[in-house]
Amino acid sequence: MAALAALGVPGRAAAQVLRMPSGADLVAAAGLSGDVCYVVADLRSGLVLEARGADRAMPPASTAKAITSLYALETLGPGYRFRTRLIATGPVAGGLIQGDLVLAGGGDPTLSTDDLGDLAARLAGTGVRGVTGRFLVWGGALPYASEIADDQPVHVGYNPAVSGLILNYNRVHFEWRRAGGGYQLSMDARGARFRPQAYTADVGLANRKTPLFSYSKSGGTEHWTVASGALNKAGSRWLPVRDPDAYAGDVFQTLARAQGVPLPAPQPVRSLPGGTVLAEHASDSLPAILRDMMKYSTNLTAEAVGMTASAQRGAPAGLGQSGPAMSDWLRARAGVAQAQFRDHSGLNAETRISAMDMVRALAQLGPQAGLRGLMKGFQLRDDSGRKVQGQSLRVDAKTGTLNFVSSLAGYMTAPDGTELVFAIFTGDVARRRRAARTEQPEGSTLWIKRSKILQSRLIERWAALYGS
Repeated sequence: MAALAALGVPGRAAAQVLRMPSGADLVAAAGLSGDVCYVVADLRSGLVLEARGADRAMPPASTAKAITSLYALETLGPGYRFRTRLIATGPVAGGLIQGDLVLAGGGDPTLSTDDLGDLAARLAGTGVRGVTGRFLVWGGALPYASEIADDQPVHVGYNPAVSGLILNYNRVHFEWRRAGGGYQLSMDARGARFRPQAYTADVGLANRKTPLFSYSKSGGTEHWTVASGALNKAGSRWLPVRDPDAYAGDVFQTLARAQGVPLPAPQPVRSLPGGTVLAEHASDSLPAILRDMMKYSTNLTAEAVGMTASAQRGAPAGLGQSGPAMSDWLRARAGVAQAQFRDHSGLNAETRISAMDMVRALAQLGPQAGLRGLMKGFQLRDDSGRKVQGQSLRVDAKTGTLNFVSSLAGYMTAPDGTELVFAIFTGDVARRRRAARTEQPEGSTLWIKRSKILQSRLIERWAALYGS
């Protein structure tokens, strides 16, 4: 497509402009504190049709995952698959590995307990019944980080550790059920077909109302306490894992034992030993992974694919370094001026990009990469915030939400077939910072609701003005 052109309004829309609420009217009606910025452009011609605060750098939240998808697809290629391997450092004789067995992660963000169970079965299928040496675990395919963002509550499952060995999105399943005069608590690494107990994490009750959870680590175990006053009769939630290599090794040891392959206690190692690959698990292809990432907005997937892409380029792949490497790539590829990525998921609230730069990236790089096909269909909302059923307008976009930050970026097809590309960023950065480490601060839910309604009203306006 052509480079983005100067602001303009097609002649066919001129009469309708006078009859419709202006963008400024819609923003005023939303009553949002903070900033509202947006850009909409014709995808084919590059003509910018309407803009507000177009060049103001804003936190994109999870719409950053759209840029990460472009970065990963161009760098790794659509055929890329992550691989988790079982490596023997010595020959197999009499059913025993004459040396060590290594569980080697490949940065696969989608590796599940079921996948490890199948890997254990494949190992047993080779005739292996044990090892003479050690059971080693290697997660060095990606640099370790204890969490994605440091301003999140300690217990939220969407902010786990990052490592080259990722299991269940580095989360452990906590379940509680009232029993007798107290509660029965459990921690497991459940999949659809396997449900092994997690021995590297435990949880206990604390006689308090707040904080909801506390965390500590000692003796190789991650310890959680939960406020007894916050528990209902029964429930569950996923808690983040901070020691992912030990967690994955623990789970694989249990699954291998069930297959008749007893292993010693797992030992994490920093360097990958050489040897023979006995079995491996390959992930889905990269587009399938990115499509699920866009749909479910999985932060760890974004970090894993982004950091893997940086490593492939020879750029620093650490969490605090890989985001800036993606910024440099985007500046070179799309001529953006203000993109400053601190991560690949948008969970870090200090990440910044303008609406104009987001639209420029989606317009120039998205069509060739097939980005729209990876995005989720977006449902418009009515003035009460309810999703509109049976809408005729096609919108494929990535949403993004943090406390007092709401964003939407993607593509839309107007009723006459006109293809538009847009970005809408709303954010009250001051309130966002004051709410650090709070899961649901007062006022944020209503603020987000108003922002989402505004997004729908703007999209409807653009469809009516520029697609008729």
